[in-house]
Amino acid sequence: MTSSSPEASTTQGARGTSVEADLGWALGVVFRRYVKQSGLALEGVPGGPRGYQVLATANAEGPKRQLDLAAQLEIDRTVMTYLLDDLEKAGVVQRQPDPADRRARLIVATPKGVELLCDLERRLRATEDEVMGGLDDGERLIFRMLLQRVARQANAVDPVHNACTLAEDGLADS
Repeated sequence: MTSSSPEASTTQGARGTSVEADLGWALGVVFRRYVKQSGLALEGVPGGPRGYQVLATANAEGPKRQLDLAAQLEIDRTVMTYLLDDLEKAGVVQRQPDPADRRARLIVATPKGVELLCDLERRLRATEDEVMGGLDDGERLIFRMLLQRVARQANAVDPVHNACTLAEDGLADS
């Protein structure tokens, strides 16, 4: 699984291309480092990446019905119930009655949850800074733009429905 690039073609010789020139190797190394560091950044969050995802979505999009949130994040209903139990025990979300349907519950980030989310976002930015430490600000912007373009194209062909599950699967393989 080697890729051709200007750098790769100049390093090729009788022995072939070095592993460092392989796109798969480079993506794997960066992904593994990001997953490891972001896991440390999310340490202590009930549910880890999924808990962060629930908290971030509840904060950014406002109160959502528990079942709608589970569907949006592609988390099994039963798993979502346990995850919300843990997040609620930690005091970062609340289940509130839905005024439109007394049987449904809305998930709302608490002030403590918003404070935690701000801290987590700072930690994740620090993680990104550590992972991309070899790039200056302009290079980081260009890297992000190009990576996002490639990711959108790849996702159109082979959609990823739950990034947290994908990250957790990557951790399991490490």
